[in-house]
Amino acid sequence: MAIIIDENTHVLVQGITGNQGRFHTRQMLNFGTKIVAGVSPGKGGQEVEGVPVYDTVYAALEEQKVDAACLFIPAALAKDAAFEAIDAGIKVVVIITEHIPVHDEMQIIAFARQKGTTIIGPNTFGIVSAGKCKIGIPPNQFFQPGPVGVVARSGTLTYEIVSNLSANGLGQSTVVGLGGDRVVGLSFIDVLEKFDKDPETRAVVLVGEIGGNAEEEAAEFIKKMSKPVIAYIAGKSAPPGKRMGHAGAIIERGKGTFEGKVQALQAAGVAVATLPFEVPGLIKQALG
Repeated sequence: MAIIIDENTHVLVQGITGNQGRFHTRQMLNFGTKIVAGVSPGKGGQEVEGVPVYDTVYAALEEQKVDAACLFIPAALAKDAAFEAIDAGIKVVVIITEHIPVHDEMQIIAFARQKGTTIIGPNTFGIVSAGKCKIGIPPNQFFQPGPVGVVARSGTLTYEIVSNLSANGLGQSTVVGLGGDRVVGLSFIDVLEKFDKDPETRAVVLVGEIGGNAEEEAAEFIKKMSKPVIAYIAGKSAPPGKRMGHAGAIIERGKGTFEGKVQALQAAGVAVATLPFEVPGLIKQALG
């Protein structure tokens, strides 16, 4: 089992002929992802890594079954590309692009909700169902199939934690990157709810960071969950009021602090790791 994507997910890559699109298409194919089409206006009829390229999403859908789209599109054009995928009826859209203007992000999310599309990102590493499908940019070698779900705001930290899990014999069901921007498609609660219902996921790792109140809201939901949750929060030593790489990782008016998040999670019965390498041990304790 996996959530959102699995071995039957057919993927379209928007921006497939660019450097990033081309490189990560190869990596995703090597992972086992079923990439059936690419889109790059004016490049229709070409192939990238054996994948047919179309001028538009609509042209691709005339010939291919597509369940999910992945965007490697510059920020200025990302809204148009996302709208095209959503309007065409694609139900999962993974937006890797960072620096998308916040008003564009708000419009993308609003349109997706109207059409019943799941948006992962923007500014996300993507989503990986270990052993089945990868949509996005994480390094292939860290992921092993298993019973641990991971939901995160930060990419590189996730790779470190997933690598530690795999090295300790704890494979993953699905690893979801929410995205580091102010406005993103999925919340921790959306993903935690899916993990709680997934029979193959036995425990969940939540990788949070300072800024916003997503972790505090998640803590309230975790109180009702049937599965153990382990957390790691990044940004312990970050100075208040300073933006730390992610647009969402900023402490304002005393809200979104490291201490506040840890306290909220601990009050919900979550074991919070002090360092990433402690996560596997806490998972093993929780699973007994």
